[in-house]
Amino acid sequence: MLYGPMTHPQLLGALGRAGHGGRILIGDGNYPSMNGVNPAAERVYLNLAPGLLTVSQILDVVKETIPVEEVSIMVPAADATGIERPDSIPAHDEYRATMAGVPFTEIPRWDFYELAKSSDVTVYIASGDQRLYANVMLTVGVRTADQ
Repeated sequence: MLYGPMTHPQLLGALGRAGHGGRILIGDGNYPSMNGVNPAAERVYLNLAPGLLTVSQILDVVKETIPVEEVSIMVPAADATGIERPDSIPAHDEYRATMAGVPFTEIPRWDFYELAKSSDVTVYIASGDQRLYANVMLTVGVRTADQ
């Protein structure tokens, strides 16, 4: 099911084990990695330093490695105010451009955290991304004969 340029051995193995329907969470630098993720999910730490690596950089490589059937993005909760309710979320625009043709689902913050704790989340990738709401969850698709 794997293809593409990725060379990170641990991440390649984790993605290979994820399987169809598994979810891959790429968390921003603010994501609660210890209590906000399925305890059984394999954790891969790519948060080298603040701003390195970004979710977008990781997504660019992951999308070349696995088939993605759906992208879920965290959006502000209904009761969010101030800094927690930005007028726009530039990271989401980047993801939509990068993953053109893949369906997107917007999930409010607290619901996103609950979904991230589910047994479907098999891989968690920590990034150093400092942007708000830069978290993204990918649902692994099926590799077809022409891929």
